[in-house]
Amino acid sequence: MKSGCYTAMVTPFDGSSVDEAGLTRLAEFQIKNGITGILAVGTTGESPTLAWEEHNRVVQIVAEQTREKCLCIAGTGSNNTKEALSATRHAVEAGADAVLVVDPYYNGPSSQEIRKEYVAPVAEAFPNTTIIPYVIPGRTGAQLLPEDLAMLFKAHPNVSTVKEATGNFDNMRRTRECCSPDFIILSGDDGLLCEMMNDPGIEASGVISVVSNIAPKAMGDLVRFLAGKEEKAAKTLAEALKPLFGLVTVTTKEQSPYGEVVCRARNPMALKTLMRLFGVPSGPCRQPLGKMSRAGLNHVVNIAKTVQSKNPEILTPLAEFFNVDIDERLNDESQWEGLYYKEY
Repeated sequence: MKSGCYTAMVTPFDGSSVDEAGLTRLAEFQIKNGITGILAVGTTGESPTLAWEEHNRVVQIVAEQTREKCLCIAGTGSNNTKEALSATRHAVEAGADAVLVVDPYYNGPSSQEIRKEYVAPVAEAFPNTTIIPYVIPGRTGAQLLPEDLAMLFKAHPNVSTVKEATGNFDNMRRTRECCSPDFIILSGDDGLLCEMMNDPGIEASGVISVVSNIAPKAMGDLVRFLAGKEEKAAKTLAEALKPLFGLVTVTTKEQSPYGEVVCRARNPMALKTLMRLFGVPSGPCRQPLGKMSRAGLNHVVNIAKTVQSKNPEILTPLAEFFNVDIDERLNDESQWEGLYYKEY
C-alpha cells in the first residue's frame, strides 16, 4: 500500500439487484479523477446487506476496472473466520491488491483472539496480499489493539497497514509507537484526516474516504498537499471540503406521536441520498436502512448548497462526468420526491 486517497465506494442498486453498469461508471469516475485506489464492499458499500454471491461479483467488477489503473482493496471481513478466508481467496483470485478485514462484529472476541483466530489465519493463507485490519469499535463492539497489531506486523509483514476509525488519538499514537515508522496508518474518518497526517505522533499516510465518492479529485489533492507539507494549500482545501464531512452522520430531532426522538442517519445514508439527488448511480440503501427524514434531507441539501456556492470547483468533476446540473437539482424540490419519509 502507499500514501493516498482510497474511495470506500458505494454499491449502487437497481431495484433489488446490484446495478453493475452503475458500479462500472462509478469506478470510471474515480479512476478518471486520479484516485489512489478503490475499496469495494466496505461499510459504505453496504457489505452487511449483500449476499456473498453479490459481494464477490462487486469485488470482481471493481478489480477488473482498476487493473493497471489504480489499486483495488476488497472488503473481505466477517465475524466468521471461515467466511473471511473464503472471501479473501475470491478477492485474491479476482486480482485485488489488498483486502480489508473489519474487526469481528457482534460476537465480541478479545484483541488477542482477533489477532490469533482471525487476522493471523488470513495473513498466513495469503502471504503475498496486503491485509488491512479495519478497527472501528463503534460499529463492531470489538477492537484489535495497537499491541496486537504490532505483533501481527512483526509475524506477518503483509499486515502492514491499518484503517484507523477509532476516533481516539491516543490509540492512533500508540499504534505508531508500537508498529514503527514503516507501518501505514490510513484514516477511516474524512474529518480527522488533516489532524492525523499532521500529528507527528501518528503520521497517517492518507485516507479511506467516504466523501471522495463525490469529490475524488479534491480529496486526492488534499492528501497530496498534506503529504507534501503544503500547509496553506491544504488548509484552504480542507476548509472548502469541511461541509461535506458532515455527510457521514446526520443527526436530527424528530417529532413522534409520543414526543421528540433523535434520528441518526449513518453512512452511507446521507451520501447515497445526495448521489440520488444528483442523478449519479446509487439507488437507495438496502433495508433495514431506508430513507432520511425531511429535516435530514434539508441538512444534506444545505451542505451541498454551501459547497456549491462557495467552492463549486469541488463538485465540478462530478457534474461534468455525469452531465449533471447541480444547481438545478439542489434548487428544484420536485427532484427530492421519494428521498425522505414524509412523517416519523
